[in-house]
Amino acid sequence: MTQTEPSFFVTPEGRRLAYHLTDGHGPAIVFLGGFKSDMGGTKAVHLEAWAKAEGRAFLRFDYSGHGESSEAFTDGCIGDWFADAVAAIGLIAGPVVLVGSSMGGWISLLVTRAMPDRIAGMVTIAAAPDFTQDSIWAGFDADQKAELADKGQVALPSDYGEPYIITQKLIADGRDNLVLRDPLPLPFPVRFLQGTADEDVKTSVALKLLDHATGPDMRLTLVDGADHRFSDGPCLNLITRAVSEVI
Repeated sequence: MTQTEPSFFVTPEGRRLAYHLTDGHGPAIVFLGGFKSDMGGTKAVHLEAWAKAEGRAFLRFDYSGHGESSEAFTDGCIGDWFADAVAAIGLIAGPVVLVGSSMGGWISLLVTRAMPDRIAGMVTIAAAPDFTQDSIWAGFDADQKAELADKGQVALPSDYGEPYIITQKLIADGRDNLVLRDPLPLPFPVRFLQGTADEDVKTSVALKLLDHATGPDMRLTLVDGADHRFSDGPCLNLITRAVSEVI
């Protein structure tokens, strides 16, 4: 992570969000991180350095309950983090290019639906639209569903550290924010990036998203052997190349 201290702003809902905003010419690039990740991740920091070298405006931020922002992770849900993203984009004037990683891909699609006139392009990295319903809930057995109903949460093991605490709020709210059940117009350049060795988001999800969305310039790139982190040198170069293409 860079050594500079983040700035903070308060959302209309009263949440205090940490962010780094780099001035430059537009369209501004906005990085939207994944579930329980933060803006200090490899992809966000790499993309920020690239944007600075290109003289481009760039924003990375922490959703509430993530990183250096306020609130507890277990109090949040997709709708909250979507609202955080909308508020963060409000820090910027003019068009933006969204770069959404994993859950950030889902958030990007929600942002597009809410403010289509602001979006100049989109890049997703292992996008996970509707994952609370199609992956987590669909993967629960009867005991886990009963535990969720009884205790309000279930702990799931994670390859990235502490277990994920899945709350009833997260599942219920996710159902109110699904994007693969209704028309999904993306009327700007879009690049979907997906690794074939991703064990968290299967290639079938990327294919479903490509098939479901509509737009004049959508492309899906599958990277043989790349995992969910999508953070080695070739993958990082592919991200910046995709951003360049959509700008």
